[in-house]
Amino acid sequence: MPLGRFTTKEDARPRLGLIATDRIVPLATLGGPDTLDSAMQLPATELHRLLGEAGSGASDGLPLTDITLLPPIDAQEVWACGVTYRRSRDARMEESTQKDVYDLVYEAARPELFLKATPGRVSGPEGMIAIRGDSTWDVPEPELVLAINSRGETIGYTIGNDVSSRSIEGENPLYLPQAKVYTACAALGPWITLTTELPDPTRLAIQLVIERNGILHFDGETSTDQISRPLDELVGYLHRFNAFPDGVFLMTGTGIIPPLEFTLEDGDMVSITIDGIGTLRNPVTRLTS
Repeated sequence: MPLGRFTTKEDARPRLGLIATDRIVPLATLGGPDTLDSAMQLPATELHRLLGEAGSGASDGLPLTDITLLPPIDAQEVWACGVTYRRSRDARMEESTQKDVYDLVYEAARPELFLKATPGRVSGPEGMIAIRGDSTWDVPEPELVLAINSRGETIGYTIGNDVSSRSIEGENPLYLPQAKVYTACAALGPWITLTTELPDPTRLAIQLVIERNGILHFDGETSTDQISRPLDELVGYLHRFNAFPDGVFLMTGTGIIPPLEFTLEDGDMVSITIDGIGTLRNPVTRLTS
């Protein structure tokens, strides 16, 4: 059963629950942690044991139609990896005035890692994602995301959208933080699928669908078997001389790049589907200030 954060009309307090088909069972009613940060402070084996026991005893719950799913994040940072797919390397070389930077990092021992978002900049299922008002070329980046506990153990997976300004980053690689980090620059969801339910994340199909005015505008596919680096290696580099007491989310890179002439527009709908996890849908808005 996946882990989800939610609220109800009667209770605006975010809670953590186990999702069983069309219902969600609050973990606190099953003796489990009520917040994600408390869950991610537990050792992975203990968390999985606790959730397994809770799931086996879960019979009741709230209909998903009666709750609002929140981004599966509360106190964690979101970090991201760049140039882990060859297609991503090629696309960033195409957009950049300094092409060799991306070729070198693709081949280097050390991966590209950067801070993508704080919790307040992350949208959830059906939440709005944004493109910058000072950008002319913007793309979604569909990614497998690792949910990593405070001990550096991957406890589950979710879907991420690393919305990016290619026009800003293309001017100069040093503009990467402005191209990547701003209000509503990322989305996570719809929930966290546990590693016990998805034992092999290296062969998952990823699909990106973009609708404009209700009509299919772009459709692309890739697979996590195209990631050039072992996932454990990315996690290891992230935790070098870096601590995450509430856990952390790590986007693992994108292998789907829309054509050069494509840019996101206000009103677009972006859907990302990853096998074994689900679908994350987000409408697009252009920020004006």
